[in-house]
Amino acid sequence: MALFIPDEEILEREPLEQLQRRKLANLLAEVLRGNQFYREKYKSLAFDPATDGFDSLPFTTRSEIQEDQANNPPYGTNLTFPIERYRRLHQTSGSQGLPLRLLDTPESWAWWKHCWGIIYRAANLTAGDRIMIPFSFGPFIGFWGAFDSAVELGNFTLPAGGMTTTARLRYLIDNSVTIVCCTPSYALRFAEVAEDEGINLAQSTVRGLIVAGEPGGNIVATRTRIESAWGARVYDHGGMTEMGPWGFECDENPGGMHVMESEFIAEVVDPETSELVAEGALGELVLTNLGRIGSPLIRYRTGDLVRLIRKRCACGRWFARAKHGILGRIDDMLVIRGNNVFPAAIEGIVREFDDVAEFALDVGQPGAMAGLTITIEPRADAVCGDLAERVTEAFRDRLHFKPRVSLVSPGSLPRFEAKARRLTRRGSTEPNRPN
Repeated sequence: MALFIPDEEILEREPLEQLQRRKLANLLAEVLRGNQFYREKYKSLAFDPATDGFDSLPFTTRSEIQEDQANNPPYGTNLTFPIERYRRLHQTSGSQGLPLRLLDTPESWAWWKHCWGIIYRAANLTAGDRIMIPFSFGPFIGFWGAFDSAVELGNFTLPAGGMTTTARLRYLIDNSVTIVCCTPSYALRFAEVAEDEGINLAQSTVRGLIVAGEPGGNIVATRTRIESAWGARVYDHGGMTEMGPWGFECDENPGGMHVMESEFIAEVVDPETSELVAEGALGELVLTNLGRIGSPLIRYRTGDLVRLIRKRCACGRWFARAKHGILGRIDDMLVIRGNNVFPAAIEGIVREFDDVAEFALDVGQPGAMAGLTITIEPRADAVCGDLAERVTEAFRDRLHFKPRVSLVSPGSLPRFEAKARRLTRRGSTEPNRPN
């Protein structure tokens, strides 16, 4: 039997917005009583959460949090309660500079687990599902919340850290796993190793994969390749260590991602002007977490580009939905021969070629005429022939520039368990950023 969907998840727009107002009022009451970071930020601001426009509050940025932690080490001042109240430490991966350290109280961690319950319900989780999390847990938040939430929901939950991919495959089969939580890249790595080992994943008990950490879950070619290899449904998920698990894909409406609006307030702004954009227009996602009171973020600029639409979904929810998921990150945009391109668009083309097992990207010195080199590793059984030429022509037809495409021998390129690092920027201080 599927998990029961609480009323908060299926509220219509007006009562949903009223719920957000009530939760925001509760959040601000606690924060302005004890949170030094926001007390200072809002000291000259008069704001009534019941009536005032939410966009009258200032944005919060990652650089502000980084600066605060640098000036007030090690955890900064964005703490609503005395340090003795906190029980968990997590930190970001550091892919955007110095890692951020985030603390959670037991109440805030309970909220994390509640959010993951929403993700699981949307994937039609049942009491009989067995969930495997092939993730070596450390201070990075990863799938910590997914694991704890599944246990609390009563599901048989299998940790799979510290194992080789081959060992994880055997573990998955021996324990009749039905749901796997991982990155899209690692889902593809599983499929690659399974083929090498003579294991038919499509005949396993796995019915769904909840993927996160990269945009691959909503890249059509990547998603198709994963679903074909596994014989299972892909569910995309969005989250941030500093923000929380905010996005999920419902079972009834694939190809997008809902914002969990019972627990977050979502806005979309023009990255350059900071003005709110029209519904459905491309812009930067701005989020406020309403339940992480111990270390909140209010109007946080995520850097993620989305197109949000708000209408009733086939799943019965009125939550805003990001069409095609996260479309890219503002700071990941590449300028190739005068064309603005996101790594997700590049992956979407490369993954359409079945003979490609893995790939890497190299961008030349920054500038309007920077070139792109794509290194392709073919499958071991591929007949390469004109593969490089066909990939080159696909880019010329679709993105209007011709990259340099080179082939390497099978097994040459690295594989990834967490966020893939396929992109190298020449002249950058961050040479291998995740895409």
